[in-house]
Amino acid sequence: MPNMDSSQIGMDLEERQIYSVLQLNREVKQLLQQNFPLLWVEGELSNVARPASGHIYFSLKDQQAQVRCAMFRKANLGLAFQPENGMQVLVRARVGIYEPRGEYQLTIEHMEEAGVGILQRRYEALKQKLNQEGLFDPDNKQPLPSYPHAVSIVTSATGAAIRDILSVLHRRYPLLTIRIYAVPVQGNKSAAAIVDAIQEINKRKDADVVIVSRGGGSIEDLWSFNEEEVARAIYSSKIPIVAGVGHEVDFTIADFVADVRAATPTAAAELITPHQDELLETFIQYENTLLCLLRDSISNFHQAVDWMTQRLESLHPKQIIQRKQEFLIELQRRAHSAVKLKLSDRVNLLSRLSLRFESHSPHARVREAKIKLIDLHKQMHRSIQTHLQQKQQDIHALARTLDAVSPLGTLNRGYAIASHRASGQILHNSNQVSKDDEISIQVAKGHIFAKVKGKQ
Repeated sequence: MPNMDSSQIGMDLEERQIYSVLQLNREVKQLLQQNFPLLWVEGELSNVARPASGHIYFSLKDQQAQVRCAMFRKANLGLAFQPENGMQVLVRARVGIYEPRGEYQLTIEHMEEAGVGILQRRYEALKQKLNQEGLFDPDNKQPLPSYPHAVSIVTSATGAAIRDILSVLHRRYPLLTIRIYAVPVQGNKSAAAIVDAIQEINKRKDADVVIVSRGGGSIEDLWSFNEEEVARAIYSSKIPIVAGVGHEVDFTIADFVADVRAATPTAAAELITPHQDELLETFIQYENTLLCLLRDSISNFHQAVDWMTQRLESLHPKQIIQRKQEFLIELQRRAHSAVKLKLSDRVNLLSRLSLRFESHSPHARVREAKIKLIDLHKQMHRSIQTHLQQKQQDIHALARTLDAVSPLGTLNRGYAIASHRASGQILHNSNQVSKDDEISIQVAKGHIFAKVKGKQ
């Protein structure tokens, strides 16, 4: 190491950035958090501790390294299993540092068993993908036949599932034709075998419905029915498919894609078949209905025969002649009644006309006219006499009036009327004439002609 004098050492001390241990740990913690986001880590559990605080502390290791981990109480409340030493797990965590000891560690936010976790993620991803493509759409589901003639079963030839299915089918619907397509239901080649069986059934077209089934097991055991190729083969099938995989709590991708999902293999067999007791009851109902219809038809037939018999009897010549005779008798009766009624009406009318004729007879009318004429003559004579008397009275009155104002009356009293002879003008004073004018003087009887000798 080179020798440094005291002045150089003093200058170096002034230029150095010196961290405390706490500052160093905090800086490292910040760097880790900035450069390592939330990440997934797989490993084996060891040194698992669960103190009274509810937190879980453990180490996560593989064959070459290990790292300390802490899963706080709030994060571990949703754990579906109890972490134990030796378990292979998959954790989602943040990288940090425990400052008091300066040890870096993982803060766990989620933990799941490693094998199941990977399969579960694949399951959820495929489920979401197929759902988005519409493979789960109810509108694409095919209805099951009410009374199938043949069923094809895709399952293991040696498992409990096939025994349960056959037992139910023979018990409920022994008339059904059953074809078994034996396939492995787990393992590397099982998915391809299931797909081949479904395609072969659709190619042969000798089944009305298909059951794809197996018994219960772990998610790994059932995984063949979560493969995409199996799901697409089920979706592409032109024959309705019932999926009966595992137990009631088990849901595979095949269950969602199938036309109908059954909780168990036994339930699948029950879904596709009517029970023979139910069929028998239905047949009895049909029999009763047919009997009722038959009785009604026979009754209607009897009624029709009776009606036709009556009609034939009514159309017999004897019956026709009898009805015609009765009709003629009725017509005669009606004609007699009508003629009698008509004659009565005519007699009544003639009586009324006779009375009217007598009341309008010429002799009677002449007598009435004569009487009326005499009365009118008398009335006219009286009216004329009355009128003449009235007129005579009026004339006498007028005569008296005329006599009172007539010039002749005046003349009879000694007066005269003088007029100019040439013009005929009545003279009222002497200024109207001149000497030697000729005038006419009218007296009561005659005229006097004179010449004016003078005037005053």
